[in-house]
Amino acid sequence: MRLSTRSKRLRDAALTIVSPVDQSDDAKQQAAFRLLRANAPVYRLDCPDVEPFWAVTSHAALTAVERRGAPFAAGPRTILSTRTVDSHLQQVAGRREIVRGITHMDEPDHSAYRAIAQPWFLPAAVAEHEGWIANWANEIVDRVAGREAPYDFAAEVAAPFTLHVFMRVMGLPEADEPLILKLARGLLSPEDPVRGLSDHPPESVRLAGVGFRDYFAPVVADRQTCPRHDLTSAIANASVHGAPIPPYERLSYYMLLATAGHDTTAYAMTGGLHALLTHPEQLDRLRHEPALLPTAIEEILRWTSPVRHFLRTATADTELAGQPIKTGECVALLFAAANRDPAVFADPEAFRIDRSPNPHLAFGLGPHFCLGLHLARLELRSLYAALLPRLASIELAGPVERTQSAFITGIAALPVRCSWRALD
Repeated sequence: MRLSTRSKRLRDAALTIVSPVDQSDDAKQQAAFRLLRANAPVYRLDCPDVEPFWAVTSHAALTAVERRGAPFAAGPRTILSTRTVDSHLQQVAGRREIVRGITHMDEPDHSAYRAIAQPWFLPAAVAEHEGWIANWANEIVDRVAGREAPYDFAAEVAAPFTLHVFMRVMGLPEADEPLILKLARGLLSPEDPVRGLSDHPPESVRLAGVGFRDYFAPVVADRQTCPRHDLTSAIANASVHGAPIPPYERLSYYMLLATAGHDTTAYAMTGGLHALLTHPEQLDRLRHEPALLPTAIEEILRWTSPVRHFLRTATADTELAGQPIKTGECVALLFAAANRDPAVFADPEAFRIDRSPNPHLAFGLGPHFCLGLHLARLELRSLYAALLPRLASIELAGPVERTQSAFITGIAALPVRCSWRALD
């Protein structure tokens, strides 16, 4: 009976972490992570409508997969989805996944495709954006500064701030930002009743894919005729393995950047402010010790972990944390779980802005580490540097809402009430 009860608890925990609806309950998620880490850090889940996989919740096991790469591959299954979604996409698109971006690729394609955008995200290239991003941060804070009524930090600050940065780096018109935001959310959060483009998740994914295709087709034609100094032109005119990028991979590149290029940072930005509000002693310390902002940002990234998982497929029989993994089986790398692992982080459930060292995995690890990590850090640093000195006080002004998505998730609505101070 004891073994049966334990098995049921582990299965229920694993089901929780793959449920889009349960992503809206962060306490429930963290409890599931703790149970699995302590009892089965590599746990096999076989449930209805989802192909079996191994849930990896420990920092050591996740690091072992990402650092060594082989015998694990990013394809052909990269993100958890239901058989229903896979079947629908196979029927309407001829593929089980709507994109084939660099997150889905292995060698030799991965390095070749990643090299197209990588120069735009190197530290020196990102540093060139510091001036206008700082100005933009001040401008967007000015929009809410002085307001006495509550406002939604996620909708009025974080989302428009990060989206505009992405659009400017891409060289896309500011007027198109609402459309890109709508399509990106429909693709990333098809199960979410607010963000999805349809009541049926597979249809939301399809509509987002069609929308991106129709948007980028004329953009590509324009950039191929009249290239500009922007990332959109670089992708439109790039070649891989001695030939132009095929249309599907090119569109996938744009879709990947449009979804991962701003939403993840906005979630970290909003979740970070929520963490500071619910740990007021840390907020007070950060306001009095602004030199702690860089370490605070790393703690925010660890705490929020917007990218919840990626899948890897075993290309040979292997072993992970004592569990035999057979060729063809998938492991789900649960970054948010690894980032609270007590074997690596002292007092992991404490939010501490001075945490050091902080070997979090919010940006991944190994060949697939996040391409935009330097830009994301710059955005977070710039926005908080603009916001915090203006605040006399800040408090929650209503219930917090989280996105329903098992892939990329976070706080979607953060109502706050502020009182403001004039800058010296």
